[in-house]
Amino acid sequence: MNKMRKGDAVIVISGKDKGKRGTVTSRVDATRVLVEGVNRVKKHVKPNPNKGQQGGIVEQEMPIQISNVALFNPGTQKADRVGIKTLEDGRKVRVFKGNGEVVDA
Repeated sequence: MNKMRKGDAVIVISGKDKGKRGTVTSRVDATRVLVEGVNRVKKHVKPNPNKGQQGGIVEQEMPIQISNVALFNPGTQKADRVGIKTLEDGRKVRVFKGNGEVVDA
């Protein structure tokens, strides 16, 4: 089970964007996620008339390591680690390590 999913509210805990909050837009692979409004870079793009793409300098979001973000815990209003717990009916759920609340309600 993945500890980080699309749509999760996260806080950046290290790097140039430390302290910023955002939402996970997508998971790039097992170790990287794309977070809305975080790790924005300027990229020089060549024009491509076949795709109708203009050239110039484009600002876009780049993936960030999962180890550099933590889930936002609405109960404590802080970043929190996530664990996995098996319920009595056999389902696996994500829980916050700080207060033991279930992440997926």
